[in-house]
Amino acid sequence: MDARIVEFAEVLRQNGVRVSTSEVQDALRATAEVGVQDRALFRSVLRTTLVKRELDVETFRRAFDFYFSGAARTFEAIDASLAKQLEEEGYLEGDLLKMVIYQMNLLAPEMSPLAQALLAGDRARLAQIFRQASLQLDLGQLESPLQTGFFTRRMLAAAGMERARSDLKSLEDELKARGLHAEGVEIVSRHVAAAMRKIEDAARAEVKRQSEARIRRRTDAVTEKPLHLLTQAEVDQMEAAVRTMAEKLKSRMIRKQRSHRRGSLHAQRTLRRNMPWDGVPMVPVFRTRRPERPELVVLCDVSDSVRNTSRMMLLFMHTMQSLFVRVRSFVFVSDVGEVTQFFKDLDVSEAIDAATAGRTVSMSANSNYGRALADFTRDHLGSITRRTTVMIIGDGRNNYNASNAWALKDLKRKAKRVLWICPEDRGNWGIGDSEMLTYEKHCTQAVVVTSVSDLARIADQLVPV
Repeated sequence: MDARIVEFAEVLRQNGVRVSTSEVQDALRATAEVGVQDRALFRSVLRTTLVKRELDVETFRRAFDFYFSGAARTFEAIDASLAKQLEEEGYLEGDLLKMVIYQMNLLAPEMSPLAQALLAGDRARLAQIFRQASLQLDLGQLESPLQTGFFTRRMLAAAGMERARSDLKSLEDELKARGLHAEGVEIVSRHVAAAMRKIEDAARAEVKRQSEARIRRRTDAVTEKPLHLLTQAEVDQMEAAVRTMAEKLKSRMIRKQRSHRRGSLHAQRTLRRNMPWDGVPMVPVFRTRRPERPELVVLCDVSDSVRNTSRMMLLFMHTMQSLFVRVRSFVFVSDVGEVTQFFKDLDVSEAIDAATAGRTVSMSANSNYGRALADFTRDHLGSITRRTTVMIIGDGRNNYNASNAWALKDLKRKAKRVLWICPEDRGNWGIGDSEMLTYEKHCTQAVVVTSVSDLARIADQLVPV
């Protein structure tokens, strides 16, 4: 428990509460005296020793509820032992069922604690295993829900997931060697696989719970609030703000084009025009400048981790369409799908909903930037010209797949520029499955947009001129 109290103190610090080392020591001594059986008393002791200011009480309450509440509830999906499931569902009966149960009981003592708890459906034991696993991780680096996948894999490794897989595979092999028919082995294998998926889902939920406990203090300014923390009402408010900003930027660009309408000096026409009065005074004649309206191609990650960011940027680009000769919009998770027609035919809200609703790409797949970039380059590189700005919106977390950075290199070679908008702080680039440091090398520019204020600050950079 001492380790968890020390880590909880770090959670408070991450949420803006000032906690000194001596106060942590006071908390350790006080909890050693009162114990943890009485939850209300335990909470009061921590509040007394760790919180000095009244304005930090609400932060303490929220962090305590997240951090110390309901770890066992994370494993509610594990509701019965494997033997009980097989018996209740009636897939195996009589001697076959007895043989399976006998082999499980025989092999269980040699299995890992995680495999034993899974076979027994012991939620309390599973919660204890994952609490111990969380203490082996530096969860102080958990600053964004975008890191959930990375820390989930690390937590599963710390809990002994690989050995558990091996132990359960050995159980299946032993049942096969003992003469259990192929259909029976398949039934056991299916139940084991389902139990393993529940464990993985529970680990992800636990990491998410830990992440929520570490959410920094909310800012009063919605424009400064991270996009992934926006409520639906705040999303609506931000959409209005983004629309207003885009219209202002549109007006600014039109004024800039008008102020640069003159081309270079046309010497022949100038001399010809000034011949009647011998060039005194000289009246210059300029070439007519043909405005070159740029093209834009947008590739936007619409996976769950960057959903709000995607909506904001798709709204921004929808509003900016009138500035460009041609705008082509694509969304991706693992596959790439074009949504340009949605923006032409539908109202802006309906178009964004259609683009993020899985109508063109599968939303159930894991993010695979390497595959999406490679597919886009293979299918659409021919449409990229010297007037095209390619804009990619996403966190660059590739789930340890091949980065295929060559695709970005090919795009940069043909396009006017390649701009990457990342909703994750630069300090997290390159950590875990992030490929942003690799992708940045092959972009004209990579910028961080974590809030609408960030978007406003770099708005000029988003408009290809």
